[in-house]
Amino acid sequence: MILQQIIEKLYETPVDQIDRNETLQAVEELKIALNRGEVRAADCYSGWWCVNSWVKKGILLAFRIGELSEMSDDELFQFFDKDTMGVRQFSVNHGVRIVPGGSMVRDGCYLGEGVVMMPPSYINIGAYVDEGTMIDSHALVGSCAQIGKRVHLSAASQIGGVLEPIGSLPVIVEDEVFIGGNCGIYEGTIIKKNAVIASGVTLTRATPVYDLVKKTIHRSSATGPLTIPEGAVVVPGNRQLNDPFSREYQLAIYTPIIVKYRDEKTNASVVLEESLR
Repeated sequence: MILQQIIEKLYETPVDQIDRNETLQAVEELKIALNRGEVRAADCYSGWWCVNSWVKKGILLAFRIGELSEMSDDELFQFFDKDTMGVRQFSVNHGVRIVPGGSMVRDGCYLGEGVVMMPPSYINIGAYVDEGTMIDSHALVGSCAQIGKRVHLSAASQIGGVLEPIGSLPVIVEDEVFIGGNCGIYEGTIIKKNAVIASGVTLTRATPVYDLVKKTIHRSSATGPLTIPEGAVVVPGNRQLNDPFSREYQLAIYTPIIVKYRDEKTNASVVLEESLR
């Protein structure tokens, strides 16, 4: 826990008084630990997810002390970013398949063996992507997001990043989840194991999800995020508005709906073709 204590101390130090060399060393140690999966922005204990605020503080320190620098390999493709926000380097021994075509992983991310990245896709600092997960074209894994084993993030799906507030839980996608194309999962939403999120669904902290099977409404609370139950199949829907103006113009509002819970038919429809891996 020595690294945690150093980061906690540095985070509370005013920027004009901070020791940049000491902070750079702490940030580098944190990124190495994140790359190895030794620390995470959030951990699960007996089914409950808890944020590791000190990890997020370390990432924010990296932004705070970073200095804008050129990160280009040549004059044709030019890149400029904070010097503390480099790109993670991989070798074939990591067992990660990054298909050519513009994908990028920031330094300070864990990618488990068997992860596949189709181009172009992007994984931001602090993210954790467990083994066997497929990240399809134009998909984003935001800062500190936690992605489980054998998840499928379909094309153009967006997993939002959560750095601030410090104590806010990042987006969590547990094992064996299927996220359809053009989905957006934001603001610390938790998707429990084996859930299926159909194409076009957007989930935020303010989104109520109507469960047709259990006849209930899933919402976030003052102390907890929106949580999609294990095995739920969520599709886009709409809910009619009932005020006079809305009735006059037949207005409705977007509403995600749980239409069923995962069964053998659902499993067959979302199975990944092993030949693609």
